[in-house]
Amino acid sequence: EQSRKLLKAAQALGFGAKLHADEIVSFGGAELAGELKALSADHLLQASDEGIKALAQNNVVATLLPLTAFTLKEPYARGRKMIDSGCAVALATDLNPGSIPLTFALACIYMKLTVAEAITAITLNGAAALGRADRIGSIEAGKQGDFVLLGTDNPHILPYYTGMNAVKLTIKGGRILHSN
Repeated sequence: EQSRKLLKAAQALGFGAKLHADEIVSFGGAELAGELKALSADHLLQASDEGIKALAQNNVVATLLPLTAFTLKEPYARGRKMIDSGCAVALATDLNPGSIPLTFALACIYMKLTVAEAITAITLNGAAALGRADRIGSIEAGKQGDFVLLGTDNPHILPYYTGMNAVKLTIKGGRILHSN
């Protein structure tokens, strides 16, 4: 109830609600995120079926952090169930030990996302979780020119690049930041 009150007050001031929800136990965080039509709910390792339904029905981005499950030895979030239920899923690292390649691999292997779904989760849906999908997250006319060029023409090998950096070129705002 305290979270509901605080988040509603923040929304009344124009802030988008984001919840750290249902990481260790299912305590209704996903349901609350749906009720408030939050921008995103993060972690969701223990989100209930009802919570997943509430996220999907209210266009709340489910931001999953597979490195958290990995480092805590907890069950992984049910990414496949969320996608199949109509949730937009984003992926993030939570600044845990690890990397985007490991996050990507864990999402594909343990949360059962396809390679295409994981790419969307890391890019466009990640931007949506920040309320910035209109400006970043995909390569489209009118959007900021941020992208990486990988050293492969086969995206299906990405889950196997867990210990390697496949990035050959990084472009941010249309400028080359890193070249390998």
